[in-house]
Amino acid sequence: MDQDRVIELKKSMIAIGRLLWEKDLVTGLNGNISVRLDDNTILITATQTCLGLLHEKDIVVLTLDGEVVGEGAASTEKLMHTSVYKNFSETQAVIHTHTVYTNGYFLEHAKFTPRVFEAKFYLGEIQGIDQSSPSVLDAEPLMDAFERNNIIALRNHGVVARGKELFDCFILVQALEEAVKTEFVARGFMTNSKQSVEQRTENGKNNAPGKTYQLFSEDQINAIVDLVNSDAQMKELGAQTDMTMDLAVKLDETGDTFKFKFDRGNIAEVGRDDNAEFVINAPEKVWRAVFNQEIDPFVATTQKQMTLQGDFARISKWYAPCSRVFELWTQVPVE
Repeated sequence: MDQDRVIELKKSMIAIGRLLWEKDLVTGLNGNISVRLDDNTILITATQTCLGLLHEKDIVVLTLDGEVVGEGAASTEKLMHTSVYKNFSETQAVIHTHTVYTNGYFLEHAKFTPRVFEAKFYLGEIQGIDQSSPSVLDAEPLMDAFERNNIIALRNHGVVARGKELFDCFILVQALEEAVKTEFVARGFMTNSKQSVEQRTENGKNNAPGKTYQLFSEDQINAIVDLVNSDAQMKELGAQTDMTMDLAVKLDETGDTFKFKFDRGNIAEVGRDDNAEFVINAPEKVWRAVFNQEIDPFVATTQKQMTLQGDFARISKWYAPCSRVFELWTQVPVE
């Protein structure tokens, strides 16, 4: 075991614990943090520790089989942490907190969809997962939810975020808490005559069944092109924003690539190379989730489940037409 690396990781956990505490995202003895040490070992905070006052002795070495290496008693949430690392090899860090506003929201609601652009980019739709015990005893529902989002809510309990770095997890936890606070304020201004946020969200979804396509097949791409080029809303948005650029999509496992050449929102040409201003690549499971309406591609990009090559600030000026393109994509579901 590389002791220098252990010390470095422990220092980062202590720093993040202090940051969570200072931002009122943890209180008392609640919450726990872990990082991946190697393929079979993690560092995790010990039970009954205060994340705002962590010391190196408060961090335990734990195998993914749940056995402590050396001294200490691992967090009671060790099953949840080890399950994440077992199921998601790319995950390097996990944070679990009992944030006040988010907890309060999910006591009354089953899901949360932010409306502010920044929060929509980072969070997408957050599912609440029912819990019947103070500690997670069945991690399977959590793992299923983590396939669609890097942050989830445990009803009657708290939130859990996974990422490639501890700071990634911190940003997600903080973003969700602030988004829920914003929603709380917004609902205070809402008049009784207004339709509820959840009802508007449900009404805006396309749940109609239809044909399914093989992922990254010519049929699927042709169907997408036909939908985009025949959509009146897309024509209007593309013209308003002068959406003229090349966007390539790439499947990690096979390298299959399709390049869409947009001309004022219209797809004028489709190629098979990745020589484009913007290239989005992702593994198969992420693309499937996108096409089956399980995850928003903007969210997948900001959460690093998808990789965007190109200037994100530049593509964001075409947020409205790109969002419409992605909405149309979900009308071409995959097998």
